[in-house]
Amino acid sequence: MLQPKRTRFRKVHRGRMRGLAYKGSSVSFGDFGLKSLSPAWITSRQIEAARRAIVRHLRRGGKVWIRIFPSKPITKKPAETRQGGGKGPVDAWVAVVKPGRVMFEVGGVAPATAQEALRKAGQKLPVPTRVLGRADEAGA
Repeated sequence: MLQPKRTRFRKVHRGRMRGLAYKGSSVSFGDFGLKSLSPAWITSRQIEAARRAIVRHLRRGGKVWIRIFPSKPITKKPAETRQGGGKGPVDAWVAVVKPGRVMFEVGGVAPATAQEALRKAGQKLPVPTRVLGRADEAGA
């Protein structure tokens, strides 16, 4: 699973997910992309599940680009623990995704295959998604 090799700080604040994604909002590498329609934290496990769904559907054909990286540590206190005692240990790593962010891209395969692979990957993620191609960018 994806996670940073090292970070400057062990634990970070939760932050907010306001606004739209301007950076990473267009298909840059492949022919089709999977775009997020709402803000969310995507865990490294969800990214890996989506990647596996894409690769399995493509059957070793084409190329997959993962455009998000889980660089934010999320902490969690154990169940049935009293309040106080500081912040809990790091539980998961997440990527902060805003609406409009292209999360995965696929290239080198037939359009129908690419769209179905990305649709399956979108079902593994906690956000509503949309499959778009390079031609759709002007309208989207």
